[in-house]
Amino acid sequence: MRVAILFSGGKDSVFATFWAITQGFEIVLVTVKPPEYSMMFHHPNVDATKMQAEAIGLEQVFVETTEENWRDKLLGALKGLKVDGIVTGAIESEYQKRRIDSIGDELGVPTYAPLWHKNKQDLMNEMLENFEIYVTAVSAEGLGPEFLGEPFSKLVNANIKNIHPLLEGGEGETFVTYAPFFKKRIKIKKWKKTWDGIRGVAEIENAELVVI
Repeated sequence: MRVAILFSGGKDSVFATFWAITQGFEIVLVTVKPPEYSMMFHHPNVDATKMQAEAIGLEQVFVETTEENWRDKLLGALKGLKVDGIVTGAIESEYQKRRIDSIGDELGVPTYAPLWHKNKQDLMNEMLENFEIYVTAVSAEGLGPEFLGEPFSKLVNANIKNIHPLLEGGEGETFVTYAPFFKKRIKIKKWKKTWDGIRGVAEIENAELVVI
């Protein structure tokens, strides 16, 4: 079975990729390149996902979109790839899940969300234990520039009130540099960090793949 994984490079889509591998699926990573502050897709470090795809050893396709045309562009790409299913890293966002489910309905293929409504604490523990995760964006009260480019565990251990433990409410974004199924590790040498007083982004400016 050939499936497309909507792959942003963050912890959730990497976990969904891990799940798909355990199912024995043939996988193609589909990475959307959205405008900044997209409601549907991650924006920071999209180009760096090429290194993740190489580290995992999977095919990857990029789809450049706007907020207005993302559905048509993604639908067209998935039709061209002739996939038998769609996998996402959705955890709680009904907004995102419904829209991807509607694409699956139109294509006549099932959609899979292996993280959907999974126990938050168990999921977070599993990610922290197995993945190397960095914070690449913050946009919520209590999350300042001190977390940008830092391990996700630092943010988790800060135990900030009113923040979803997995940043599911759009409070932040992440990037995974290593997971057990990676054949190589991504070593980040330099970050470019920006902070406007409310939100911030850490862009990967220099990185390399290293043999494990």
